[in-house]
Amino acid sequence: MEEDQELERKMSGLKTSVAEGERKTALEMVQAAGTDRQCVTFVLHEEDHTLGNSLRYMIMKNPEVEFCGYTTTHPSESKINFRIQTRGNLPAVELFQKGLNELMNVCQHVLDKFEASIKEYKDQKASRNEPTF
Repeated sequence: MEEDQELERKMSGLKTSVAEGERKTALEMVQAAGTDRQCVTFVLHEEDHTLGNSLRYMIMKNPEVEFCGYTTTHPSESKINFRIQTRGNLPAVELFQKGLNELMNVCQHVLDKFEASIKEYKDQKASRNEPTF
C-alpha cells in the first residue's frame, strides 16, 4: 500500500498538462491487478514515434531493462503505449523517469551546441562586416 502511494507521488509530476484552461491527462500508467512493479505499460497522450523511439533507445541502454517497446494505437490517434519490463526488483517507473531525464539532457546538449554554432557564425559574419540572415 505504501509502495502504491510512493509510485503515485512519482507519477504525479508527469501526469497532467494544462491545455485551454482544463487539465488533461498526458500520461497514464496501466498495470493489471496483481502484477509486479517491474512490468508496466504507460500511455502517453499526444505523442508519436518521435518521443517513443528516442525514449525507447535511452531506456534500452540500461542493463537492468529486460524489455522496452512501444506501439502507436492507431494512425488517427495521437497516443502511444510504452511498455517497460525490468530485471530484479527495480521498478519500471524509475527507469521510465531516468530515461526521460537522460533524453532531456541529450536534447539540451544538442540545443546548446546548435545555439553556440549560430552565435559563432553570426560573430564571424559581424567581424567581416557581412550581412547575416
